[in-house]
Amino acid sequence: MGCIMDIDKCCLTRYPSRVLGQRAKPVERIDDEIGALAARMIEIMVESKGIGLAAPQAGIGLRIFVVSVDGSAENAKVYINPEIITSGAMEVMEEGCLSLPGIYANIRRYKLCSVTAKDLEGNAFSEDGEGLLARAFQHEYDHLEGMLIKDRFSRVQMIGARKRLRELKDRQ
Repeated sequence: MGCIMDIDKCCLTRYPSRVLGQRAKPVERIDDEIGALAARMIEIMVESKGIGLAAPQAGIGLRIFVVSVDGSAENAKVYINPEIITSGAMEVMEEGCLSLPGIYANIRRYKLCSVTAKDLEGNAFSEDGEGLLARAFQHEYDHLEGMLIKDRFSRVQMIGARKRLRELKDRQ
């Protein structure tokens, strides 16, 4: 992997943290450290009342995310080095982001999404999602690409969020 992570120091990372705007690096080796990171990410997601969390949101620039559409640790699933394929019609739904607290906007995404990834044992798997699950896959994948929902805002949405984004920057 090339870097030593201090899992205990992993916490919810908020805009404008630099790691959120960078493309995450692939996980080179799935080991106990990656397992500990995944467990900590699930804790952060549950504590923050989210349904997904990408490693950059925990301050770690690696290609791993967790999703649990009901927000529970029991139903959380880990996706390592995921690739997604979107399909079907698009729909607009309100979205928020744990890394952009207090900012919500209508985001246009595909209704269907397939993800191929590895699990914590290093086994490859594929999963199809629709509705909220497909949206969560796309949202978390965006994080791995260095994108936040604000990067998908229309000009009007950006103007509406400007004050809150400034507050988040000032708090940094």
